[in-house]
Amino acid sequence: MTRPPSTPRWLSDDERAAWLATAAIMISLPAALDSRLQRQAGLSFFEYMVLAALSERADRTMQMSEIAAGVSSSLSRLSHVVTRFEKQGLACRARVPGTGRRTNVTLTDAGYAKVVEAAPDHLAAVRDYYIDVLEPADLVALGRIGAAVARRINPDQPFVHGATN
Repeated sequence: MTRPPSTPRWLSDDERAAWLATAAIMISLPAALDSRLQRQAGLSFFEYMVLAALSERADRTMQMSEIAAGVSSSLSRLSHVVTRFEKQGLACRARVPGTGRRTNVTLTDAGYAKVVEAAPDHLAAVRDYYIDVLEPADLVALGRIGAAVARRINPDQPFVHGATN
């Protein structure tokens, strides 16, 4: 039987429990990581993710649009963060030659040192709050789940981190 579009497809008890658990992770985990990063490194979780993305490149350089897509940010929000990074000497930006309004961001040596300094405690927090409380099979399932959700939300953006099946 097909439901009329105005009738919601209510969640079953199992679906509701899974959704509420996921929502709790989406809300509480970033907040916990953010709080810890602020205390330990003076960085927000978002700022750390931007620095980490840049640090993973051999030349420590990415286009603003690529960073924004990778950290699920607007260009405006990212631009404000990069402006702060420039003032702190952590990054610099340069216009990409040619047509269009493309801008590269490059992590400076000071920015690289900042993310390298913050990484061990951040990793410890990720392990403490998330990885170490899960069974190996849970991690595999979450990798699969994350990839499936990421593909559904943005099918044009390949999910490159973690499981893709």
